[in-house]
Amino acid sequence: MEPRTRVDLNSDLGESFGAWRMGDDAAMLRLVTSANVACGFHAGDPSTMLATCRLAAENAVAVGAHVSYRDLAGFGRRSMDVPSAELRDEVLYQLAALAGIARVAGTAVRYVKPHGALYNRIVHDEAQAAAVVTAVAAFDPALPLLGLPGSAVERAAAEHGIRFVPEAFVDRGYRADGTLVPRTEPGAVLSDVTAIAARAVRMARDGVVESVDGAPVAVAADSLCVHGDTPGAVRMAEAVRRGLDEAGIAVRAFV
Repeated sequence: MEPRTRVDLNSDLGESFGAWRMGDDAAMLRLVTSANVACGFHAGDPSTMLATCRLAAENAVAVGAHVSYRDLAGFGRRSMDVPSAELRDEVLYQLAALAGIARVAGTAVRYVKPHGALYNRIVHDEAQAAAVVTAVAAFDPALPLLGLPGSAVERAAAEHGIRFVPEAFVDRGYRADGTLVPRTEPGAVLSDVTAIAARAVRMARDGVVESVDGAPVAVAADSLCVHGDTPGAVRMAEAVRRGLDEAGIAVRAFV
């Protein structure tokens, strides 16, 4: 594999809700190139969605729909047995909501990224993966879908002619099989900024990350994610950007 010279940097943003404030979107939007904006089902409200899209437009950051299970209480991190047709319709609803908000903010939805438990579920659940992809294809088949490489949703996207963009997580632990360590287990969320920056460079340039067991794992990622709700997220994103810049890796949106 040839060393990579370009990568996207994405973050989950717009996750405040009412009086509950989450993260520093203004700071993050000066560092990332793609913003996964919550659509109101796991977090986000109309005012937050509009403000986030406006900030993204001002910073020339690509807006993506961060679709989720309908789970405000659990922040979208509880796996749910939603019937396929219902899940398809709920993804459609979220896409339509954010697309309208984005248009008013002077931008547009450029891609889709599932959130939390839905993201992890469609790594292996063929039915739910198909439901998500069917919704994207019905709404706009030109929208790329961001997800974990080697997943059920990647296969479903290929079947429907949807562009799939593989991503990797700079601040999450990996198992040897390339899946993420569940947040309920040790090593799931990383916090050492220096180590995370070095890890991001290795992911982007060499397509490799070390698993929690110490084994090298292949990660052919076109986009790197730094979570906006991780403690110290801004400092982490700054370190990652600096590390990529120093390694000669251009940070550009994939759309």
